[in-house]
Amino acid sequence: MDNGRLMAEWAEYIAARSALGLLGMLPRPVARAVGVQTVRLLYWSRPVLWRTARWNLKLAFPDWDAARRRRTIRGMIRQVGWMAGEFAHFPDYTRENIERVVLLDGFENFAAARELGKGVLFLTGHLSAWELAPFAQALFGYPLHFLARPIENRRVNELIDRYRCLSGNQPIDKGKSARAVLSILRQGGTVGVLIDHNTSREEGVFVDFFGLEACTTSGLARLALRTDAAVVPGFLIWDGELRKYRLRFDPAVELARTGDSDSDIRENTARFTKVVEEFVRRYPEQWLWVHKRWKTRPAGEPSVYPF
Repeated sequence: MDNGRLMAEWAEYIAARSALGLLGMLPRPVARAVGVQTVRLLYWSRPVLWRTARWNLKLAFPDWDAARRRRTIRGMIRQVGWMAGEFAHFPDYTRENIERVVLLDGFENFAAARELGKGVLFLTGHLSAWELAPFAQALFGYPLHFLARPIENRRVNELIDRYRCLSGNQPIDKGKSARAVLSILRQGGTVGVLIDHNTSREEGVFVDFFGLEACTTSGLARLALRTDAAVVPGFLIWDGELRKYRLRFDPAVELARTGDSDSDIRENTARFTKVVEEFVRRYPEQWLWVHKRWKTRPAGEPSVYPF
C-alpha cells in the first residue's frame, strides 16, 4: 500500500473514532440531534444520494405527490441520524437499561422458531436504526451472528465491529459465510441476514419489489431450504407514540418446497422480499431510500435510473 493510501486510511479511522467518541460523550437526545444534522448535511452535499432517493420513491409510489416524497425523505434522514447517535451510545446500553430504548414485540414468534431446534434465520432489512436491532437482541439475552460485508478500510471496519459486538454478537464476512452459517444453524444458533439491497446477477434472482423486478440475494432461501432453519422476519421500528423502538418479530415464513430447486429458491426469495415490501409500505419514512435497489437489471433491459 502506498503512503498516500495509508495516510488516507488513518485519517478516515481517526475521523470515525473521533465522531463516535464525541457523539458518545453527548447526552443521548443531543447525540441523536447532532446525528440528524450530520446526515442531513451529507445527504444534501452528495447529489447522487438525493437523486436516488427521489427516483426510488417515484418508482415505488408513483401516485404520491412531491410533498409526500419530501416528507418521507426527511423522515429517512431523521431515522439514519438517530441511528448514528444510538450507535455511538452502544457502550452505555446494558441488559438493565435497554428497555428504556427498545421494546420486544412478538417475541413469542422468535421463541417458537428457536424451539424447533434447527436454528433461526432472521429476515431483516435497512429500516430505522437497523444497527440497534441485533445489538438490543443480544442484550435481551439472545445474541446472534450477522452477515456483513467488511468495510474496505480495515481499521474503520475493526472499530465498527468492536461497537457492534459489545453486546455479545459476532460478525460473519458476507463473502465467506456459507460454512460458518451452516455450522451455527446446526448448533441451533441465530443468523441475521439483510436482504433488501441490490445484488449481482451471479448472487441473486429477480423477484418483484414494488412492481419492479429487483435482483435479490438468493442466499437466504438457499440456506433455509438446505437446513430447515426457521426464517423469522425481524425489524426494528420507531414508535413515535411510545418514543421507543420496537423490535418486531413476525411468525416464521412458510417455505415453498416443490422439489424444483431453482423454482423453490425464486419463490421463497419472492416471499421474503414481499415481507420487506410490506414493512416498507407501512413505514416508508424509515427505509433507506438512498440505495439503488433496482440497479441490476435482467439481461438486455436498460437501467431504470436516468443518472
